[in-house]
Amino acid sequence: MPIIDIHTHIQPWEQLKPEVYVKMTSGRKDMTAIEKFIQSPKAFLEFLDANGVERAGLINYPSPDLMGFTAATNDFVANYCKENPQRLIAFGGVHPRFCNDVEAEMTRLLKLGIRCLKVHPPHQSIAANAYRFGNAAQETLYRRAEQENMLMMFHGGTSIFPGARNVYADTMPIDDVAVDFPNLKIIIAHAGRPLHTETTFFLLRRHKNIHIDISGIPPKKLLDYLPRLDEIAGKTLWGTDWPSPGVTDLRKNIDDFLALPLRQEIKEAILYNNAMKLLKESSVF
Repeated sequence: MPIIDIHTHIQPWEQLKPEVYVKMTSGRKDMTAIEKFIQSPKAFLEFLDANGVERAGLINYPSPDLMGFTAATNDFVANYCKENPQRLIAFGGVHPRFCNDVEAEMTRLLKLGIRCLKVHPPHQSIAANAYRFGNAAQETLYRRAEQENMLMMFHGGTSIFPGARNVYADTMPIDDVAVDFPNLKIIIAHAGRPLHTETTFFLLRRHKNIHIDISGIPPKKLLDYLPRLDEIAGKTLWGTDWPSPGVTDLRKNIDDFLALPLRQEIKEAILYNNAMKLLKESSVF
């Protein structure tokens, strides 16, 4: 069964702030491998092959004040994914509070080949609907993304990283985005876990342009978080969040998901078909 992991974190970890790096790496036994993957897309592709993953989304976004990532993370992911753009999907970002010319930066990202964006309210300290309260830069970001038929992923739910602003973890502000930008293709990452899954379930059913990924949720607990998963299986994408804290084994997550009491067609939709359809609709492929 082919698999698309829409949510992995191959990023320029050398940019991480020291306290964030400690949180990211604490207790990991595979740091040598991870560091190799960050330096070598060929090595990462071999890792994906070994784990039965056909394609992977590489999530990057600027968060200079909290995480340490600058706008150069866009250059990193664009260059990295040139190794095999059919298998490595570049997610970049524009930070409304740190970008002086959003239009110009969006044009630059498109020239780099980036057609997928990540918005991280808790790490960027800005509500998903701040444009409604005067943030013109954010409105420009969303408007241009909609115009260019880009795919936009919002972090949904809390963050454990030092300094994260979890007041922005609630996914309800994304309701405004879906209303005001009805043609913007949206993924809510992590399905809003652990506190906002019911809100996210509501948004997913309300808006045709909203999808979710289930990254960062231990597969064995997936049906506890989303007991009505079968009702939203057609708009749910597979992701692991590997190698974020708590996600120690990419293949084990897949195997644990495959062991769930779900119909085969649901598993195939979540693991591959839904993501491929959305990526094609967004002109990524």
